[in-house]
Parts: sequence; structure tokens; C-alpha cells
Amino acid sequence: MTRSSVQATAAFYNTSPVTRLFRWGLSASQRLWPALAVRAAYRLFDTPLPPRWLNRRRAWPRDWAISSWPFENASITLYTRPVAPHGPVVLLLHGWGGHAGQMLALADSLQAQGLHAVILEMPAHGRSAGPTSSLPQFARAIDYAAARLQQEGYRLQALVAHSLGANAAGFAASRGLSVDKLVLLAPPASPHEYTRLFAQVFGLSEATRAAMQKRFEAREGVLMPQFEPQAVGPRISQPTLVVHDRHDSISRFADGVAYSQAIAGARLLATQDPGHRRILKDAEVLKAVASFLS
Repeated sequence: MTRSSVQATAAFYNTSPVTRLFRWGLSASQRLWPALAVRAAYRLFDTPLPPRWLNRRRAWPRDWAISSWPFENASITLYTRPVAPHGPVVLLLHGWGGHAGQMLALADSLQAQGLHAVILEMPAHGRSAGPTSSLPQFARAIDYAAARLQQEGYRLQALVAHSLGANAAGFAASRGLSVDKLVLLAPPASPHEYTRLFAQVFGLSEATRAAMQKRFEAREGVLMPQFEPQAVGPRISQPTLVVHDRHDSISRFADGVAYSQAIAGARLLATQDPGHRRILKDAEVLKAVASFLS
């Protein structure tokens, strides 16, 4: 856990006076009402920030169709260009607090290579409904969207995912997702480590953090260590490209290395400048991903 990671996480949650007030309330309530602090921390931990309404009405290119599919107690949104029946598609997935627009440059790059991209927007992100989401729900949404696309006659040629979406993609692939290739962009290796960052930013005690994690695992029916590279990597059989920037301050470069070492035959592309989000528009990365998938 590095200072830069703590600073990045603090900045992520420090976007408005409301969240700063919530941070103060969490810190105080764990001394006065510990059970309430755990419930409130769990709710905030599962709330994507910045709020989805900031990206809900984002202008979108007219050659794309936007579809909303009900999913669990929320919805997912799919962005597609015309694809021939039974044609192969590449499913693109944003990260936590992200949105579909972040994947447009990659979609255009793939389109130029004759590949057909479909962008999936997760619950509580962008145009998708829902107040909260989670890493396990990301993984379930990938399975659901892939199954529906296949039911409609499309073959899932590849799955390309960023940040927490990459973590979920690795988990889904390890559980038998039918996809030819896998690309993980800036994947975070350890949800457990993120709970420690979260606790540090909000001034939570270790007792509150541990109780929040147990509540999360009980509600989702999966333990956080099951998402880590050493758990998922040996079960991933698809050809895999891992892309990670050496100066990424949100997901450590060591996290990308861990995935590349845990997945047999995986290739690691280490970049030197784009960081965590600009990697999605970096010319070198776009070219490498398109080449890997072609």
C-alpha cells in the first residue's frame, strides 16, 4: 500500500462536501454506534463515485444504438454499432466509477481493424439504473450479458476490461466464461487491500473494516480472496494480454505483474506514461490491443 494509492483513493471520495461530511460521520459513528458505522461503511463502499447522473446524459455518437436490460434490482446498458447476425463481438467494460464513454477510443480503434465492439455499462454507472454495485455484481453482469449476446447469435471473440472491470473479467473467465481472448487493462489485484485503503481514507478502525468486509462477503456469497490473481489466474485458459502503466497511482503496477504471472502464457505490456485512465486512449495501447485481438 503506497502513499500515492492513499492519495488517489482520498481524492476519489473527496469529490463533494457531502462525501466529506459522510467521512466525518463514519469516523464518529463507529465510536458511538459501531453497528451503524459498519452498515454505513458497507453502503458507501458499494456506491460508485462520482455519481452516475454526471454521465447519464453524456452525448453519444449517433451511429451507436443504446439498449437497457433489466438486471437483478437494477439494469445494465449496452452500446452497439450494427453487427452482422452471428458475427463475433468484443465486449468492452469500464471500471469502478467509470462509464461507457471511457471505452469509445478503444471501440473506434477496434472498429478500424474490422472488429465489432459492444460496450457494457454496469449497474449504478452512467445510464444504468441502481443505487449501488459491487465487484461480484460486475462479474455476474459479465456472465449475463455474454449469455444474452450468445443467445442472440453472437460469438464472444474477446473481453476487454479496465480497472475493477478487469478484476471482474478475470474472475468470470476463471469460472468458465466462453470467450476466445482476454485483455486486462490496469487490473487491481486485491479487493482486500482496497478495503484497507478505504478504511484509512475514512478513518475506520480495523474492527469496523473487518466487519464491513464480512458483511460484504456474506451478502455477495463470495470471499474477497477468490478474486485475487493467485486464485483466478491458474483457471484462466484464454490467451491473455495484461496492460499496466508503471506510474499508475490507483492500481499498482505490481498488480498487473501479478496477473501476468498467475495466468499461463499471459503477455504483459508495461507502459511508461499514461497512468490509470489515460491508458484507455494511449495510441500504443490501442494499437497493441487491436493487434492482439486481430
